[in-house]
Amino acid sequence: MGLSASVLAVDAGNSKTDVAVVTAGGEVLATARGGAFRPPAVGVDRAVDALAEAVTRAFDAAGVTSVEHVSACLANADLPVEEEQLAAALRARAWGADVEVRNDTFAVLRAGVAEPLGVAVVCGAGVNCVGMRPDGRTARFPAIGRISGDWGGGWGLAEEALWHAARAEDGRGEPTELAKALPAHFGLDSMYALIEALHLRHVEPARRHELTPVLFATASGGDPLARSIVDRQADEVVAMATVALTRLDLLDEPAPVLLGGSVLAARHPRLDDRIRELLAARAPKAVPRVVTAPPVLGAVLLGLDRVGAAPGARERVREHFAA
Repeated sequence: MGLSASVLAVDAGNSKTDVAVVTAGGEVLATARGGAFRPPAVGVDRAVDALAEAVTRAFDAAGVTSVEHVSACLANADLPVEEEQLAAALRARAWGADVEVRNDTFAVLRAGVAEPLGVAVVCGAGVNCVGMRPDGRTARFPAIGRISGDWGGGWGLAEEALWHAARAEDGRGEPTELAKALPAHFGLDSMYALIEALHLRHVEPARRHELTPVLFATASGGDPLARSIVDRQADEVVAMATVALTRLDLLDEPAPVLLGGSVLAARHPRLDDRIRELLAARAPKAVPRVVTAPPVLGAVLLGLDRVGAAPGARERVREHFAA
């Protein structure tokens, strides 16, 4: 494979990293999986060290030492200044002659569309939304938590459920079955017991994410308060999508709205139905669908867009990742 005809694609998330080495003709020479990518927790250098292990394995399997272009879609690249910082760190590794870093939500979007046109909303541990047009225009949000106006995501939904359940048990809030269902998930008999267990780390704080499916199950059982939380998540998803469509002048033309991340990919009926209902009212020409393709495919396609893919290359890559 010639140096001028190759892409190193990286999709690095909070839980895992996928990399692929691909020719401009769409042949996938090698793939590899690595660990979590968390610059805020460990620093940029150590986070890139974690990427290096997977990249080295992929390069060895492909029989190359570098590529023409590095297309990296990275979690925690939430602001342009962070993208620039991470791009500089990747350039220092000399993996490719050219490096482009984007937030990992762009990988979800590009994986789900035939051309770089549309909007993607990702609701996994957190929530984010991006949009793009073939002319290079993009729309995005800082998406760094409540200080940037975000609400929801798996972690946020679990926190919201805990808040309401605690207040229901002690009388400050309205009654909800969450007050029984949340502690029962951990084999406890009250919210007080769960609060104590979380505070004293008898239940590790990281396990709070397990409460998001409990919230959805309780909502499906008809609990009004749990249903209201799920409805608000739908409202937030549609608000982000509608703003992104408006910024890109896509509100009045058919445009895909891709839904990704663990919460949206689970296709919870109430959440899914309400998102589609609200989109039909606020952005009637939007075409919502759940993305099932792996995000690393999106990183590959963004790389091929950059280097100028050979005819049929994108189709071959899609076939590879669909297999």
